This record gives sequence, C-alpha cells and structure tokens, in this order.
Amino acid sequence: MCGIAGAVGAHEVANPRLVEGQLRLLDHRGPDSWGVHVAPGAVIGQTRLAVIDVVTGDPPIVNEDGTVGVALNGEIYDYRELREGLRQQGHTFASSGDTEVIAHLAEGLEPPALAASLQGMFAFAVWDDRRRRLVLGRDRLGKKPLYYWHDGRSIVFGSEIKAVLAHPAVARRMDYSAIAPFLAFGYVPTPGTFYDGIQSLPPGSVLTFDGSGPPQVKRYWEPPGPGSHAAYEGMTLQEAAASARLLLAAAVERRLVADVPLGAFLSGGIDSGAIVALMAQATSTPVRTFTIGFEDDSGFDEREYARMVSRHCGTDHVEFVVKPDAVDLVEQLVWHYDQPFGDSSAVPTFLLSELTRRDVTVALCGDGGDEVFAGYERFAAAMAISRYQRLPKAARDKVRGVVGALPREALRRRVNSVQRFVASADLPVAHALRSWVASVPDAWRDAFLGENADCGLDAFEAMWSESAGSPVLTRLLDLNLRTYLLDDLLPKVDRMSMAHALEVRAPFLDTELVEFCLRIPPALHLRGFSRKRVLKAAVRDLLPAEVIRRRKRGFGVPLDRWFRTDLKAMVDARLGPPDARIKQHLAPVAVDDLVKEHASGAVDHGQALWALLTLELFLRREGG
Repeated sequence: MCGIAGAVGAHEVANPRLVEGQLRLLDHRGPDSWGVHVAPGAVIGQTRLAVIDVVTGDPPIVNEDGTVGVALNGEIYDYRELREGLRQQGHTFASSGDTEVIAHLAEGLEPPALAASLQGMFAFAVWDDRRRRLVLGRDRLGKKPLYYWHDGRSIVFGSEIKAVLAHPAVARRMDYSAIAPFLAFGYVPTPGTFYDGIQSLPPGSVLTFDGSGPPQVKRYWEPPGPGSHAAYEGMTLQEAAASARLLLAAAVERRLVADVPLGAFLSGGIDSGAIVALMAQATSTPVRTFTIGFEDDSGFDEREYARMVSRHCGTDHVEFVVKPDAVDLVEQLVWHYDQPFGDSSAVPTFLLSELTRRDVTVALCGDGGDEVFAGYERFAAAMAISRYQRLPKAARDKVRGVVGALPREALRRRVNSVQRFVASADLPVAHALRSWVASVPDAWRDAFLGENADCGLDAFEAMWSESAGSPVLTRLLDLNLRTYLLDDLLPKVDRMSMAHALEVRAPFLDTELVEFCLRIPPALHLRGFSRKRVLKAAVRDLLPAEVIRRRKRGFGVPLDRWFRTDLKAMVDARLGPPDARIKQHLAPVAVDDLVKEHASGAVDHGQALWALLTLELFLRREGG
C-alpha cells in the first residue's frame, strides 16, 4: 500500500519540490521508499509500502521509453496474468511487481478500458507524455481514496486531503455547508469534502486532464442493476451457497500473494471467521490472527468467540484490550481522517492496526460480508417497514403503544432496536435506513441546525430512485454500497490501517463475488429476520456452530458508559464552554441539552457525542 500525489499544469504548479512536500505528509502510508516521475508540466509521485517485488519495485515506475509514468496506491491482484499477456505483445519489464503493468497497459488503452482491465483495490495516476494527459483512476467500490483540486488549467491530487492542501496552489478554504450532511450521515457524501474546491474521485471512475479545460470524469463500472436477477431465477439456496463458497475461496487465495508477513483480523463473527478458515485451508502454516476486545460488561467484548474460531482453525492468535483512555486518541484520528467522522469504531480499528503491524505487514479482514450477503439488521428492518406501513392506522398505533411501554432495563439493546424501528417506521424506506446509520438522530440534527438545513438528503433520495424497479433488498444493497460502505466503512479501514503502514485486504469485496451476490434472488439472502442465509450455508462446515448461530455485534466501543464515567470530563471540557467552536455553527442550547441528557442517563447519546467531538476538534484545528 502506498500514498500518491502530484500536480499538472504551469511550471510553478508542476514543481518536483512541491510534490515532494505533498509526499512527506504521506510517509505513514508508504515508509519504505518514495520517488517522483517528472515530465514537462507534470509531476507524479509515490511513497511506497513494499509488499510485492520488494527489490525492484521502488518508484518512479515507467514504461520502456519513459513516456508513461505511473504512481499506484493498492494492489492489482491479476497483475501476473496481465503481465504475461503484455509480454506476449512484446513489452519488456524492468520490475516484477504490479505497478509497471499499468504503465504498459496505458500505452494502448483509453482510460476507462485501462481501469476496467484491473482487478484489485487501487487508486492510480498515469502521466502520458505523448498525449500530454493525466489519468486518475479509482477501484470499483472505492477501497482506496483519491482527492483532487483543479482550476481549469492545473490539477493537484493526493491519496489524502492533507496532501492536496500541502500544495501552495490550493487555497485552504473550509466549506461549512458540509456540517449539515455530516450530521445527517456521519460523513460528507462523495464527492464532497469539508474543503471548498477539493473533491473525492468517485469509485469505479477515471478522470482525464489535458489542461484544455476542466477534468473529465467517466464511470467504467456500475454494480449490477435492475433485471440483474434474471439469470439466477430458480437458483436454490444450496446452489447459491456452493457458488459463493468457490468465489470466496478464490478471492481469499488471490489476496494471499505477498513478499512480507501476512495475517488476519479476527472479530469472532462469521465474516472474519470465514476468511480465517479459508486462509487456513489455503496455507501450510498457521494463520496469524489478531483480535481486540474491551474490559467491559456491556457485550462489546468478543474475544471469547475469536478464541473459539482460533482454536477451531488452529491459528497463531494474539489479543489486545482497549481501555477508555484510548478515546483520547481522537485528535490523532482527526489528523488521519482530515475531516470529522461519526464512526467511533475507528478507535478499535486504529489500535488493532497499530498492534497488528508489529507482527505483519498485510492483514485480511471480513469487511464487506454484510454488504454483499445482506447481513445488517437494518436491511431486514427496512424490508419490514414496507409491510408495517400497509397495516391499518389503528394497528400501527397499537404497536407504537406496546413498544413505547417496554422497560429500558429489559433486553435493553433489543428493546432499543425495536423502539428505533417504530420511531422511523413512517419514513420512506431509504430515509429510515439512513436514520439508523446516522450518528446524530434526525431530531437532534434539526435542533442543531433548524429543519430547513440542506443535509444532502435530496441527493440520497435521487440515488435511491435510480434503482426503482428492482426488488427492495436489491435496492437497499445497492444504496448501501454507494453510501455507507463507500464513505464510512472503507475510509475508516483505509485511514486507520494506513496510519500504521498496514495493508488490509477485503476478500468479500472481490469484484466477481460482489457481482454474483448482487444478482442472487433476494429471498435467498434474507427471509424475515433471518439474514446472511447464503453465506451461513456456504461456510457452515468451516466454523463452530456457536459462531454461525450467534447474533451479529458491531465493531463498536462502549461510548455510552465511557462518556458518563471515565471520559465525561473530556466531553465537558470540549463541548461545554460557551466558546466551543461547534457553538458557532450549531444551536448552543441544543448542544448543551444533548450533553446533559446523556449525562443524566435518560437517553444514550454516545455516538452523537463522538460525532460532535470530532467536529469540534476539526474546527479547532482549522480555526473554524
């Protein structure tokens, strides 16, 4: 894994010294080496984490005559096959890794075809001196980040926003309108950012820039759309499971190629457990597995189940424990994100990555299993909403009365889930799904900003409308891929792992597997509240029965309790003062009310407080 950066334009913009300054801010992504490719009017550079071709793969990487230079962040899993095809066409190679393959492909392929020919997780930059053209490309789902700024004559890009801002051509201007969508989603939806003029390149897209006008962005891949189930109508659960097992095993095997030590994250759930079990089958030595847990009685500690999987698969297992003072890392995490972020599971992800990196350079993970196999409870809940909304009003009112009377002390988490469901049940399905993911409840967001704030919900609704005509679950999976996966889960794992130069690979997000799973008839994935039916059938023989049966737990932290005890002073110190930065942008009384309500124990607002803390620290850093 690496960091890339560069600039194209006039001499004062395309300056090697300035691009080297950008790269210095990306050292954490690639500490092993760095280099720049310089051509008239263009400089592209890369910091390198050496994973494949440790000896000859240092940047800059160019084609035979030096007319095409490439910088790559990520891994191309089919590079060996591509390399052999290029050799047969007469190309010669100076290295044995994957980056040079892109340089040779770029000689003959137009940008969309170039990106479409690659399988992997990647963000690349290609400077083609013959065509006087920059090409930026990002993988199909957006596993690797890529940001850019342009003024029509010049362009500056980087793997992280901080690298773009480091270039003096880029003005550091905050876009305070991003606060509203951040509160609505817990992130700023792609392509937006918290900085005016800096955008994220959408996934599955390529950008071309030749200096004659604004960059041109084109899609080269879309998830399977309406009508994609037709080829699989009549498929049985057993048939779907058998195909999924083969595709997942192949995806794992492709991700075992590395010239450095390799291991896996193990949470104790079915997703990471399946990956570890398939790794164990594909390797002759014990898999090295890493787990993080909590000294906590709130159900967040999953070490017991991780140990169970480890014993079952015969892994070399290591455990770490997170304590409340870990949340003091928030300022460091904001620096790595470059923006506020609403997902508090960044804390254990950061610490797990830090400790895992002591032993390995590459780790496989179970991320994406819920996305492609319909594992989230909210998918089942959203399906139930459409049925609930068809009930007579009297019946709905009765349900609301019963649920409202449930005691919070009994089966607390399940009761809260049911209460949240009923509270959202009159919303359109897509908005209900979003409200369950958001860190800040909608009512509090409205209290902070006013009900007329532009929260980006129209764009979200338009995205949902694009899939009209497909089954509801298909639409939910599609929407989740384009929103939560893209802008929450993937950035979290990328930033927190690359903060420690740890490369994390996600077999569940393999293109072939994703496309197959999105075409499976929805009824095979989910029936009532029975979720992940295909995956469970596919890996039932690989894992202990307790792991297959157990209820899913998120990779969270016990913020509700921590913010009332160990970390209450931190909340009060940052959010309580009248001169807190967020009180210049949000209604101060509403902020104080939320803090007090949480402290009283009346309602849990741990996730909302986390989002506000990251926003406050970001605004302080930026002077906003």
